[in-house]
Amino acid sequence: MTTFPLRNARMTGALLIAALALSACAERKADRVAFDGQFFRSNASKVDKQRNQFEISVSPVSASLEGAREAGRYEATRYCIGIFGSSNVDWIEGPDAEDGTLRISGDKLLLRGTCAPE
Repeated sequence: MTTFPLRNARMTGALLIAALALSACAERKADRVAFDGQFFRSNASKVDKQRNQFEISVSPVSASLEGAREAGRYEATRYCIGIFGSSNVDWIEGPDAEDGTLRISGDKLLLRGTCAPE
């Protein structure tokens, strides 16, 4: 007789875990920000093991160059706030560069900068 309540408890636990996982996915999608009417995938990574220097990749740049620029600026701000608590960025290869001088590889816009804590 003890196996039935134990099975119910396991089933209830599995359902709760599944519900939490689904709600977390829904929250992430709700947190997405559109730039120039498009959603972009962006990633920030440190350069040469130095946390204050970063590179941002944004794709697909073919959806909107202006949107990709702003998505990159946004990702850099998030990165610097997360690492240093400051949104100050000194751009090495930034989103405000002329169209012909932006670094684009495949369908990715690549930006580089340094977090500049106050």
